[in-house]
Amino acid sequence: MSIASLGGIFKIFSGSEPTAEEQAQLAKEAMLMTLARATAADTNIKAIEVEKVHEVLLARTGEDFPAADIRVAAHSGIYEKAPLEKYLATAAKKISDDDRVGIAEALADVVNADGRVSDREITFFNDVVGALDLTPAQLMGLKPEE
Repeated sequence: MSIASLGGIFKIFSGSEPTAEEQAQLAKEAMLMTLARATAADTNIKAIEVEKVHEVLLARTGEDFPAADIRVAAHSGIYEKAPLEKYLATAAKKISDDDRVGIAEALADVVNADGRVSDREITFFNDVVGALDLTPAQLMGLKPEE
C-alpha cells in the first residue's frame, strides 16, 4: 500500500491495533501528512519547501513523492474532517518515541528550508510537537542510560 493513500492513519481511527509493519507505515504516513501540511503553515507554499519535503521524505522513508502529491497532501480534504493535530495525537499513541522525534526533526528541516521562519510556522511546529506528545528532552535527544 502506498503511504500516500494514508490507509494506516484511517485504520487507527477504526480502533484496531496496528501490527509492527502497520506501525512503521503509520509513522511514514504521519510524517507525510505533517511535512506536506507544513508547506502551507505560513499560507505561502514555496517551491523550496516542497523540494525540501521531497528530499526529507525520500531520505527518511525511502519513498519518492512527486511535488504534485506533496502539494495535494498539503491541502487534502481530510483536514476538513479533523485537524492534523487530531490525526497526529491518535497516531502518536501507536508509534515509537523515535518515530515521533523523527517527525519533529524532519519538520524542523522543512520549516527552515527557505532560510526564514514565520510566527505561523513556529506555532505549527509547537502544535505538532504537542500533538506528538514530545518533551523538550526528547526533542534534544536526551535519553537515560539503559
